[in-house]
Amino acid sequence: MTDHPVDPADDASAEAPASGSATDASAAAPAGESKLDEIVATRRAKVAALRDAGIEPYPVRFRPTATLAEVRDAYPDLEPDAETGDVVTVAGRLVAKREMGKLRFLVLREDGIDLQLFCPVKALDDASRDLLGHLDVGDWVGATGEVMASKKGELSVKPATLTLLGKGLRPLPDKWHGLTDTEARFRQREVDLVVNPEARRVFEVRSAVLRALRAEMDERGFVEVETPMLHPIPGGAMAKPFVTHHNALDTDLFLRIAPELYLKRLIAGGMRRVYEINRNFRNEGMSTRHNPEFTMLESYAAYDDYHDVMDLTEALLQRAATEAIGTLELSYQGRPVSLAGPFRRASLLELTREASGHAELDYDLPIEDLRAICDEHEVASDDAFGPGKLVLELFEKLVEPNLWDPTFVIDYPIEVSPLARRHRSEPHVTERFELIATGREYANAFSELIDPADQRERFEAQARAKAAGDEEAMVLDEPYLRAMELGLPPTGGLGVGVDRVVMLLADVANIRDVILFPTLRPERT
Repeated sequence: MTDHPVDPADDASAEAPASGSATDASAAAPAGESKLDEIVATRRAKVAALRDAGIEPYPVRFRPTATLAEVRDAYPDLEPDAETGDVVTVAGRLVAKREMGKLRFLVLREDGIDLQLFCPVKALDDASRDLLGHLDVGDWVGATGEVMASKKGELSVKPATLTLLGKGLRPLPDKWHGLTDTEARFRQREVDLVVNPEARRVFEVRSAVLRALRAEMDERGFVEVETPMLHPIPGGAMAKPFVTHHNALDTDLFLRIAPELYLKRLIAGGMRRVYEINRNFRNEGMSTRHNPEFTMLESYAAYDDYHDVMDLTEALLQRAATEAIGTLELSYQGRPVSLAGPFRRASLLELTREASGHAELDYDLPIEDLRAICDEHEVASDDAFGPGKLVLELFEKLVEPNLWDPTFVIDYPIEVSPLARRHRSEPHVTERFELIATGREYANAFSELIDPADQRERFEAQARAKAAGDEEAMVLDEPYLRAMELGLPPTGGLGVGVDRVVMLLADVANIRDVILFPTLRPERT
C-alpha cells in the first residue's frame, strides 16, 4: 500500500490544516471540546440545508466504475496537462481540499490510496457547484469525470458531477498532528485507519498471514473446522477462564481458553487432519504481549509426532513470511532475524543447564538443591512446585528472553505438560516443544497423549492442584476421556499464536497494534 503524494503547486496537498479538523490532543481540553461541539453543530446545519435543497446526505446506493487504485494502475505515466478522454466514476473519503481562484482541488482516499479531483467550477453541473460549499474533510464523495493530469503531472479526475455519499459530522484529526495518542488509536481504530498509513499496513500483513496459514494447511490435507466457543468445562490449556451464564439452561459456561479437547475428539471420530483458526479468551493480565482475546491456529494430525509438527511449524512461518512481506530475512525492532531455517532444536534442560551454569541440573536433583539454584538466580519458587516446575521457572527467567533466532525448545517436564505424551526414552519429560524467537513463544506443540488411563491420572493431578488454589489448573473432563476410550491414533498437535506471528512480520512490539479492537479499560465519560 502506498499513499500517493499530490503536487503542492497545483493541487490540494498544500492545504493548511483543514477547516473543521481537530487533533486528538485538543479534544482532551475544554477549549477543544467547545470547538468540537461547534464543528459538529455546523455540520449538522449543513445536513439540514442539504435536505432542504433536495439533496440526501446519506444516499442508499452508488456504483463506482473503478477503484482509486485501479485508476492509478491504469494511468501510471501521464504527461503533464494530458487528457485521456476516458470517463470514470470513483468514490472515497475526502481527506484534503483547497481553493485557488475558480479551481477546487479535492483529494479522495480509498483503501489507503489517494487520488486528486481537479475541479474547475465551470465544468461542474449546477447541483455539484452547489454541493461544493457543503463539503468538509471527512465526507464520503463520489465523482464522475475524465481522467487527466494536472500541469504538474498529478494524476487526477476532472469531475462533471460530484455526489455526496455520506456526511461526516465529526472531524478527522488534522494532517499535521494526526492521531498520536496510543490509546486513542486503539479505541478509535476507524480514525486510526484513515489517518495512519502504518496501521493499514499492519492489518494488510495480518490478512496476508491468515491467507498463507490457511493455504499451507489446506494444501497439506487439513480440514478446517469450527468448535464451540462456549464450554461447559474450561479445558485444553492451563489458564483462568471467563465465566458467563446461560439463562435457558440455567448453567454457567466458560469462554474457550483453547479448542484442543474438541479437536482431538474429531481425531477420535476418524477425521485424520483438522485445524481451526480460532478466538480464545483467557481471564489473565494484559501486557504488550497479551490480550485477553487472541487468535490461534490449532491443528491435529493423526499418525504424526512432534518431530513432524516441527517441520509443519517451520513451513507455516516461512509461508506466512514469504506471502506477507516477501522475505525470510527480517528486521525486528532493529535486530535481524532469519526464518530461512532449518530452525535450531535444543532441549529445555540442556539450555537451562548452560544458562544457569549448573551442569548437574536435572529433574532427579534433590528439591532443596533445585530451590537453591532458583534462589541463586533470583527465581521465585513456591513450596508446591515440583522439580519440573522449578526447572521451567529457571528456563523462563534465564533462557527464553535471550533466544532471538527461531529455536524449537523440546522436551518439557511432565509436571507442566498435562496433555502431552511422555517421552519415548526420557522418564521425566514429554514430547512437547515450544517455538521461541525474539525472546517470546510463537508455538506450542506435542506428541499427543493418547493413553486414557495416563490422561485420567494427569487430570486428577490437575484437579488436586486446582483444589489447592491453582486457578489455572485443569479440571477433569469426562466427555474427553470418553472420546479417548473410543481410541485415539498417534497424533501430533500444534498451536500457533497468530497475533505474535503478525507482530514479528509487521515489526511491531505491542500486540494491540495487530488486533483491530483490543481490550481496553472502560472509557471514562
